[in-house]
Amino acid sequence: MTLAEARRLFATKPTARILVAYILATAAARVAAGRFSWVDGVIVLAILAAEPFTEWLIHVHLLHFRPRASGFDLSIAKKHRAHHADPRDLDILFIPMGVIVLAPLVGIGLPLVAQAGLAHALTYGLTGFSMLFAYEWTHFLIHTPYQPRTRTYRRIWRAHRWHHFRNEHYWFGVTVHTADRLLGTYPAKDDVPLSPTAKNLSADAA
Repeated sequence: MTLAEARRLFATKPTARILVAYILATAAARVAAGRFSWVDGVIVLAILAAEPFTEWLIHVHLLHFRPRASGFDLSIAKKHRAHHADPRDLDILFIPMGVIVLAPLVGIGLPLVAQAGLAHALTYGLTGFSMLFAYEWTHFLIHTPYQPRTRTYRRIWRAHRWHHFRNEHYWFGVTVHTADRLLGTYPAKDDVPLSPTAKNLSADAA
């Protein structure tokens, strides 16, 4: 698969289309709101700085959530277990649609509730939607047959594949691995054993 083919396939996915619509609409609204200031820069930098830890926390505590003995489970964790069982299925690796639909309430609504003001709330939303889009595209591309061409992408691609095919307890980042390195979940590949449950998270949770 070429990069152009991967882009065309990605563009057919509902999640990608919705996020592009969010980004375009929010960008237009932010320009119309005017009043750009240093606060907008701080917002962008804060979200970028938090992204590695956001990915890590969600991946570890929500996506790899273990069903409770009472039967309680998370639908997002069920979907992620299906993703591990079949990493090449390009239709089950996206963020759940329910999360995408609610993203404006979180990305714009919460800052408004926190009295951020409309302009700055739109900056929050625009940056957040852009990060979601970057995450979805990166994750999608990793799981396509497209082969890395650059050193940076090869490093990201390799680590995520180790997570799926080597050991599911490490390499939780997708777009960046800063949190993995700081929190001790980015070992050398040969320093951890080959996990028998990397493709069967249900067995690991049993």
